[in-house]
Amino acid sequence: MIECIFTIDYEIFGNGEGSLRELVYEPAERLRTIFRKWNARFVVFVEVAELEMIEAEGADPDIDLVKRQIRDFYEEGFELGLHLHPQWYQGRYENGRWLLDHDEYNLCKLPRERIVLIVDRAIAYFRKILGAADFTPFSFRAGNWLFQPTKDAAAVLAEKGIKIDSSVFKGGLQHNHGLDYRPARKNGYYWRFQEDVNKPNPDGQLIELPTYSVMTPSWKMVTPKRVGMAQKSSSFSLKGLKKFRRYLDFLRFQYPLKLDFCRMTLSELTSMMEEVIREDQEDPTSFRPIVAIGHTKDLADPQTVEFFLSYLKEKGIAVTTFGGAYLRCQQ
Repeated sequence: MIECIFTIDYEIFGNGEGSLRELVYEPAERLRTIFRKWNARFVVFVEVAELEMIEAEGADPDIDLVKRQIRDFYEEGFELGLHLHPQWYQGRYENGRWLLDHDEYNLCKLPRERIVLIVDRAIAYFRKILGAADFTPFSFRAGNWLFQPTKDAAAVLAEKGIKIDSSVFKGGLQHNHGLDYRPARKNGYYWRFQEDVNKPNPDGQLIELPTYSVMTPSWKMVTPKRVGMAQKSSSFSLKGLKKFRRYLDFLRFQYPLKLDFCRMTLSELTSMMEEVIREDQEDPTSFRPIVAIGHTKDLADPQTVEFFLSYLKEKGIAVTTFGGAYLRCQQ
């Protein structure tokens, strides 16, 4: 059985540039309209650290508009997940620009006590936005997918009541940050884990539902749509050794292609799903949760999303959330 989980990272650019209205509010509103039309819901991975800091510094006049939209999502049954780029918390806003603390770029490399403080602060701000003192996000996605080393961060998240992580994309490799999800390629569609997100552990407190990806020749990643979006991102402007290491990530025969409904064409999306459908026909009893990813800042072609939802309905594939998939994952 196949179910599709749409997730959207709700954030501006990673260097702090960009308008909340243009990069967050307006694209999320377009997406909400489409999904309500199809009577479906998606997971909103809210980057609460950046929102708290933007509000504290008065750096964007549309922060209240965004907070109201988050409350609307909550009231309408859209699932809200926790997304964190911890470099925001000790960042500074000077002369109209953000200077972020890259010593705290990877949550997992911080001391356990610092991880606890950051997660507590993020959830507290989430509750403040929603006016819900008992709210706990069901799922988590690490900033830039960095969920290694796993042990301390996973333990803290589980202690706070989070059930699911969705930071992994199988085959992922980032030389700049020590990320290596290549071992996860041998895992199934989901797995429990404890001290290493790559290693299934039936006694683990968290369940990993990775962003669905397939290994593809590197040259296939170079499409006009994807290159155009990459040029807008902060990673495109890396210099020196960091830029060289980023090129190393791509210098391999195959690269993980994520099921990204903002960056992919409709034919790419449906082609990837056809492979899953063929596998499901051979073994229809297994549960196959397929996690699709997008970013509000990348949503330039909402019509593709609508066509993809139509395709899924035609194929009899339900659209759900992590909360909807959780019980089936446990079974």
